Order: sequence, then structure tokens, then C-alpha cells
Amino acid sequence: MSKPPLRIGIVGYGFMGRAHSNAFRQAPKFFDLPYEPVLKAACARNEEKIKKFAENWGWESYETDWRKLIERDDIDLIDIAAPNNVHHDIAIAAAEAGKMVLCEKPLAMNVAEGEAMVAAVEKAGVPNMVWFNYRRVPAISLAKQLVDENRIGRPFHYRATYLQDWTIAEDVPQGGATLWRLDANVAGSGVTGDLLAHSIDTAMWLNGPIRRVCAKTETFVKERVHAETGEKMPVKIDDACMFLAVFENGAIGTFESTRYARGRKNYNTFELNGADGSVFFDLEDPHILQFYEYKNPTTGRKVEDHLTGWRRIHVTNFEHPYMDHWWVPGCTIGYEHTFTNAFADFVIGLKDGGKGTEPTFRTALETQKVCDAVLLSARENRWVDIA
Repeated sequence: MSKPPLRIGIVGYGFMGRAHSNAFRQAPKFFDLPYEPVLKAACARNEEKIKKFAENWGWESYETDWRKLIERDDIDLIDIAAPNNVHHDIAIAAAEAGKMVLCEKPLAMNVAEGEAMVAAVEKAGVPNMVWFNYRRVPAISLAKQLVDENRIGRPFHYRATYLQDWTIAEDVPQGGATLWRLDANVAGSGVTGDLLAHSIDTAMWLNGPIRRVCAKTETFVKERVHAETGEKMPVKIDDACMFLAVFENGAIGTFESTRYARGRKNYNTFELNGADGSVFFDLEDPHILQFYEYKNPTTGRKVEDHLTGWRRIHVTNFEHPYMDHWWVPGCTIGYEHTFTNAFADFVIGLKDGGKGTEPTFRTALETQKVCDAVLLSARENRWVDIA
């Protein structure tokens, strides 16, 4: 028996456009979905590039104006895989047209835009999700399971790093289709919105809300040539950011992110220390979750001294999150699978009339509030409370 179609329109053809398109195609092959994804139309301003993208990924058609994409009656869901400065307008228009909305992170350029986007999807009652895909790394999902099972106990410390090195050279331009993340007018911020947004979302998913921050940002290369105009212009994004955090549960945290860590390509780590245990994760070793158990949450007994120590859990068994959908135990999955897992969760969530899958726009707004507070703290050199 055929399943009802879920007709998708995507805006954007870059890195995220490819990751999302792959997820749309792969999800029904590995998950039992209540709807059949249909790649209906891809959209971008450059007709030559979007036509080539659509043909390569199997999209049935293409558009060069996102407004026309939203107006189409043969599309149920709009996926925003375009730069940050267009998230607001596309999401609100899609919601007002009654379309489901998926959106890349960060949610918006700032909190004000994010609040308007949340209001739009909630007023329209349309299912929505933000692609914080690292929640769907099986090892990170397992860390969440350990926290929920009270294996960490009372939390004391959270520390996160997200390090890259791809913008160190002073001759790297800013702006354009490839390097828009270095253009504040398009990206909104630098590593805070691009990288730390991931770290913040993961931290609050595992350890609850962040209530206070104190931050320092730095821009090491002050001017860069703009890729489109050829004009040397000031760089207004943050190349690096470090901040202290106080969580609602009383734990304290440190966060660091930079694109100037020579030798680090996508070094995304976190460690949570509690009274009864600790967890540590490194995205460059994504199939491993390190776990230290001090006290068993069921018996309340301390682990025997000669058995204490960090465990390296190879997260590939069928009992681990998501892994029963993939290969046999011992065979790892990778970055692209996190998007497939996320999209599958979203579609399965539609079965019971759900209005969204975590993280929803409202959840992502909380991350946006922390990002804005971090930037404000750095500008004004003070602690900032998050409402």
C-alpha cells in the first residue's frame, strides 16, 4: 500500500542543501516513515547552478524565486538551507502559506527575528524543526540517555570547544556564495552563530537552560576583500569567542570557539561532570562516547575502586540510539547520517498530528537568546542575564 506523499521544496544548493537532499532521499530507505518524501522543487537565484543541483539530486523541478516556490500548491514543506539573512522572510512566508518549515541553524540573525519566526509558525500551527543535527549523533543521544537515567547525578561543570582553522590566511575573502559566513550582513555573527550555536543547543539539551554569560570575542584579521565587489572592507564577524556560563541548575560552564586553531578541522567536544559520573564526546571520534561512572544510579553503590576508570563506549550496537536502523554492530555511521536521523524523526513525528519535532523554532529561539547575550556581553564587557 502506497504512503501519502510529503512534497518538499528546498531553498539553497550549497553544503547544507546537499546534506538535506541526501537526508530526504535516504530516510525512507532506512526508516519506516508514515509519509513518502517527494523532492518536488529546489530553489536558488542562480538558474544555472540550481538547475544542475536539481538534476544531480533528483529534484523534479526548480525555481529561481523562493516566493514562487512557496506559492506552489504541490509543495507541503519548505526547507530553508540558505544563508542566515533570509531565514526570517522565508520562514514567515512559508508558515503564512500553511507550509511545514524546516530551517538551518542558527534560527535567525538575532532574537527579534527569531521571535517573529516562532510567532508565525505557532500562529499557523505548522510543524517545524531547526536542523541542530548533532543531537542525532548516536553517541550524543546516548549521552542524553545517560543524563536522563541520572547516571551523572548533580551536575557541576560543563565545558565545550568548537575549533576550526579555515580562515587563518589573511587573503581569504569574505562574502559571496562560498564565504558568506565571513560577511556579517549575511551571517549575522561569526563563530558564535555558526559554531557555538551547536555547542549551546547541545549543552542546554543535556544540562538545561543557561541563565548568565560573560564573553570575550576577537576578530584577528580586521579587513578582507569582498568576494563580489573586490573592495577591501572591515571584517565585522567574530573569529573567536570564549564565554563563561551559569546554568539554571547551578552548574558552571566554559565555551570556546575559533576558526584560528591551526590543525583543528571540526573539533567539537563537550564534557559534563557530575557527582555520580561524567561524559565526554569528540565529533572527530564520533562513534565513541567516553563515560566515567562513580556511583550506580539503581543501587546507589559506589563503583568498586579496582573497576573505576573511563569507558570508551563504541556506539554502534542495536540498543544504541538510531543504530538499529543502520548497519551491524561495529560498523560506524557518519556526519551525513545525522541529517537522515533528524529528518526521519520529523516525519515520524507527523504521524500523530504533531506540530513539530525537537528542536522546534521555539527551542532554537532559546539558543538564539544565548548567542545574542554572548555578543552583547563581549561588546559591553560585562555579565549578561538571559531572560
